[in-house]
Amino acid sequence: MNKITFLGAGSSTFAKNVLGDCMMTECLRDWEYALFDIDPQRLEESYKMLSIINRNCNEGKAKIVKYLDRAEALRDAKYVVNAIQVGGYDPCTITDFEVPKKYGLRQTIGDTHGIGGIFRGLRTIPVMQGFAEDMEKVCPNALFINYTNPMSILTLAWNRYSTVNAIGLCHSHQECIPELFRMLELPQDGLNYKIAGINHQAWLLYIERNGEDYYPAIKKKAFEGPLNDPYPAEVRKKWKPLTGEYSVNNHDNMVRFELMKQFGYYVTESSEHSSEYYPYFIKKGHPELIDRYNIPLDEYPRRCRISLEDWADLAQQIIHNEELTHTHSHEYASGIIEGLETGKPFSFGGNVMNNGLIDNLPRDCCVEVTCLANEGGIQPCHIGALPHQLAALNMRHIGVHQLTVDAALTGKKEYIYQAAMLDPHTSAELTIDEIRSLVDDMIEAHGDWLPKFH
Repeated sequence: MNKITFLGAGSSTFAKNVLGDCMMTECLRDWEYALFDIDPQRLEESYKMLSIINRNCNEGKAKIVKYLDRAEALRDAKYVVNAIQVGGYDPCTITDFEVPKKYGLRQTIGDTHGIGGIFRGLRTIPVMQGFAEDMEKVCPNALFINYTNPMSILTLAWNRYSTVNAIGLCHSHQECIPELFRMLELPQDGLNYKIAGINHQAWLLYIERNGEDYYPAIKKKAFEGPLNDPYPAEVRKKWKPLTGEYSVNNHDNMVRFELMKQFGYYVTESSEHSSEYYPYFIKKGHPELIDRYNIPLDEYPRRCRISLEDWADLAQQIIHNEELTHTHSHEYASGIIEGLETGKPFSFGGNVMNNGLIDNLPRDCCVEVTCLANEGGIQPCHIGALPHQLAALNMRHIGVHQLTVDAALTGKKEYIYQAAMLDPHTSAELTIDEIRSLVDDMIEAHGDWLPKFH
């Protein structure tokens, strides 16, 4: 059956981008688009929005169907898109930030690596196990397309407990080069480059322009400053923890450029994310680093609050707008599906099991590499070995991912303690006793959002 199922369809903006793109892809125009969410109101809103886009942009060719029964939403699907957030902003995101803060452990985003990423993974894996069980019964040959964080943890877990094929997609890989070059005001024509590593810590391994090494020009421009911000000033309005005020800053990627200066290569993920992935930038004994590197502490909770406050206005634009149309976004999903359905080659950055793709990372970890989708399926590219310093930085997080999945699949609390003790930021800030106490407090605060651990 020609059917795409979207799990977490109440994420209206994201559903608009992914499914709107699909409806505007010729070979997918008349497919069924199955929407599932546990929130009936948000499900209804996305159903209304996509129905309007279908009418205005697709001559009503698609079949838009909403489901409150997950198994029926999945039945006979060829592709399943996952965009859920278990526990939402309140209570779970609040817990991820406020409990560690009592120990002096500060975070910026907390959804992928670190203590926040560990617990986001622990509460999400059981839900995705339910998805896998349903899919193995009603659509065993479907492709599971995961957009949910923590990307590496969830993709690794899926491949350990399910026989259903999966690919993980993240924006950091595709946005890395365009954002960097807009910021540095460098020309983007004639580029050839390779990016690989793990999610949110993949590396620009080489970049050429018209056959010549372009890294020297990038580093010269990056290190001399001042730099241009690729985002409007209002997007970069950040909380300044040292002054207790909001201010608009020219966020010039200082953390990523510092990493490039010290380790030689540019990392895909943003400076606000990256600041909490390493032990160098957010330190209790050095509050001056927050301003020096322009680190927006508690950034993700702030974004969540703004999103909730702005939802009524946004809903008027995309839910209650009978004239709503859609312009093809930069999301990968429609290109992947088109490639698999028609054989039209589509290249993208995907999260997959390593299996020898990166020689000096474990085979049983999740890596982010260039992949090709065509009539032969999805083929990840062999990368070879990373420079030793980059592999070492990746390995500091891979162990955390593996132990988090071990904890989720076995129910053993000891693995959670070990994952937290291995996390670079957590272990740099807290003692062993503090880490174990923090884990216990996080488990208690999450309550029924987590399974029982022993």
